[in-house]
Amino acid sequence: MELPALSLITFSPLAGAFLLIFLSGKDEKIIKGVSLAASFLPLIILTNVWSRFDPLSASLQLIERVPWIPVMGAEYFLGVDGLGMLLVLLTAIISPIAVLASFGIHERPKAYMLLFLILLTGIFGVFTAQNFFHFFLYWEIGLVPMFFLIKQWGAENRDYAAFKFFVFTLFGSIAMLLAFQVIFLATGTFDFVRLSEMGRSGELSKLLAQFASKAGIPWQASTLSLIGFLAVSLAFTIKVPIWPFHTWLPDAHTQAPTPASIVLAALLLKMGTYGFLRIAMPLFPETAKALAEPLAYFALASIIFGAFAAMAQRDLKRMIAYSSINHMGYCMLGIFAIASMSSTDVEAKAAALGGSILQMFNHGITAAALFFMVGVIYDRKHTRNLEKFGGLRAIMPVYAGLMVISTFASVGLPGLNGFVSEFLIFRGTFVVFQPLTILATIGLVVTALYYLRMIQQMFLGPLNPDCEGLPDMSKREIFVASPLIALMFLIGIWPGPMLKLTNAVALNLIGVFQL
Repeated sequence: MELPALSLITFSPLAGAFLLIFLSGKDEKIIKGVSLAASFLPLIILTNVWSRFDPLSASLQLIERVPWIPVMGAEYFLGVDGLGMLLVLLTAIISPIAVLASFGIHERPKAYMLLFLILLTGIFGVFTAQNFFHFFLYWEIGLVPMFFLIKQWGAENRDYAAFKFFVFTLFGSIAMLLAFQVIFLATGTFDFVRLSEMGRSGELSKLLAQFASKAGIPWQASTLSLIGFLAVSLAFTIKVPIWPFHTWLPDAHTQAPTPASIVLAALLLKMGTYGFLRIAMPLFPETAKALAEPLAYFALASIIFGAFAAMAQRDLKRMIAYSSINHMGYCMLGIFAIASMSSTDVEAKAAALGGSILQMFNHGITAAALFFMVGVIYDRKHTRNLEKFGGLRAIMPVYAGLMVISTFASVGLPGLNGFVSEFLIFRGTFVVFQPLTILATIGLVVTALYYLRMIQQMFLGPLNPDCEGLPDMSKREIFVASPLIALMFLIGIWPGPMLKLTNAVALNLIGVFQL
């Protein structure tokens, strides 16, 4: 029998959480050691099964499929293609880094680590589930632990931020659940693969129209497809988030503890982009074609408004949070480009989508590094106000160096990971959405401006007297940041393996919209 790799990867953190139940809350070192081992195990398993994955195939691989609740259309159905594998890899890399970053949490460490490990299981599950029934279970698992992590270990306004995060994401989840209830009643299946085939052939729209007709609702198939697409997409739009559904994110980031911010930016936001590519667009390709250009304007708004909002911030965390909205806007611009009917240039669309998928990974790496570095300085100075810093390069040279590298990667400096993905996105979208792409370059310029201003205020000039005596990064902190910095250089210099991993699935998805 083949190793059930995806199940082992998904449930390793949950197994660690189960072990924590039997430990005393006073055994802080043991709790953190068990948590680190449980978070690191998925990366070990993924390394061991890597040779079984064929990057040249667009089909699902490492499949595990077992009947679960037939009457409800529920199967235990796991599998990954290049897109899923890349995001599972990102989750496996970020998980131990986030747990290591949590070693500074000393208040109720048992409860904290237990929630954190459950959260990681939910994220792995979203990227591997191929049946809506347990996909939705994992999706909600990602909601509840993050709510409590913000509410219990967050900053002074944590109650408001946690409530806002919960309400926004729950609203989207309810819309998606209702849409899939109707889809199941019309088709009799929750299987993403089967539903994608129905969507591609037009069968899904016909079945929805037949179901509506039997229910006495004389709506056309196109109208029902539009409603279904919008209902399913709402959950993903909020999670990305796309303007104007973005307002929960800066508050959540500002109030969340640093490790939760790392996971939120690096992983939870990618659940939204993944949902568009795995579910919304394959199920409703004709609707996606019709709405591609209007949706691209929302992506453009995220890029420009996110950049200018980031520039207006003085709180480091809020600045990086708005920067995430800006960078995820680039992802969505490339994703919507593949459905546009204004161009049939497959090469351009492949560049746009390949860049968007790589941007998901790259943003996960750079955002995790930036939020971690903000946490490092906050632990020392207990403020994130840019005006409270100055001249830190003189007393914290290691911190200054790593922070500057992380910001340059986010800006898209050649030689670092952000450049490759953003270049591909602009290369592709310039052909498909030329005016929008030209306007989107405003976001690049503004991003460079606010990050250069941050470097100027924090590290250059005379040392702020209030910062005297601040220690440089500890060995543990350098150890946490080093893998992220290494990946920035590695992908920036050698992006080929990452692009090869997702190229087949990107071309396959583009083919859906070329018909």
